[in-house]
Amino acid sequence: MSVVAPLSSRALYEEVAERLRERIFQQELPPGSWIDELKLADEYGISRTPLREALKVLAAEGLVTMRLRRGAYVTEVSERDLADVYHLLSLLESDAAQVAAERASPRQMEQLLQLHQDLRSAVHDREAFFRLNEAFHHELLRVAGNKWRDQMVTDLRKVMKLNRHHSLLKAGRLEESLAEHEALMQALQKRDGAAAAERMREHFKNGLEAAA
Repeated sequence: MSVVAPLSSRALYEEVAERLRERIFQQELPPGSWIDELKLADEYGISRTPLREALKVLAAEGLVTMRLRRGAYVTEVSERDLADVYHLLSLLESDAAQVAAERASPRQMEQLLQLHQDLRSAVHDREAFFRLNEAFHHELLRVAGNKWRDQMVTDLRKVMKLNRHHSLLKAGRLEESLAEHEALMQALQKRDGAAAAERMREHFKNGLEAAA
């Protein structure tokens, strides 16, 4: 068993929530698994109070489902759930793509292009591609500049990560995703907001099909 690092000085429940969140994303705590509060509290060397506060945070994000008098388990994502999440992400991020295409400064466009070029270089490195793909989408949202949209997308993407069969795991999907990013980047550079929005919608449509 790995050695558990000491908790930092920030709010204890936030630190616990971050650790549990990462374990969920890494499938160490897979969807449907019940969370053993006593075991985790002992592992982290804390009382059950900050652990329960952390679980409330994760429940608000949709990562954990809490049952009265039964405890909490990692949320299972149904096909309908996944379709709903992709639908909302498509709406929100296509809108962001249109705004970014029309309003991004030359410097911001350069940053998006650099991330895209990094993504292109990582097409044969799945983990790096995952990380850079997420970074590109986050940067696009930052450029579009709407904190409420950003928060919604952040929460929805957390739920999307619960899906065991991530769309980028499908054979050939990384190359397809890169081609979709190429088309999106071209629309962004042409300052064609309508085309950028359409390319983003296609990107999520294809992603959902690959994840199903």
